[in-house]
Amino acid sequence: MTQMNNPDEQRRHRRLQARDGAFVLLGPDSTKLGRIIDISRSGLAFSHMARTRPSNDLVELDLFLIDKDFYLSEVPFQTVWDVKTHENPLSSITMRRCGVQFGDLNSSQQTELDNFMQNHTVG
Repeated sequence: MTQMNNPDEQRRHRRLQARDGAFVLLGPDSTKLGRIIDISRSGLAFSHMARTRPSNDLVELDLFLIDKDFYLSEVPFQTVWDVKTHENPLSSITMRRCGVQFGDLNSSQQTELDNFMQNHTVG
């Protein structure tokens, strides 16, 4: 398989598995919650419950740890992929997995992201 056909080979930064308790908040009022699966310097993947596919107009996310003193806000991002992972026929809610690429981070955000990856990931 060539590098162009394998998305894993196109990543510039290694993905690290997030420890339990790492989440993202999306939306203008931080109304959408997702659990971080893995993260790198250039983006992250998360899972979430959704009634519909996420809107492409979401442009910032907040990253936080539920049991630690860590909160990184207003991280610019662009959705790269979004797939359905589980659907319950008895409910309108489905589980989705989403991959995002970070936009331009300021120096403070990059430092906090590096801190998160160094101290709150596995691998």
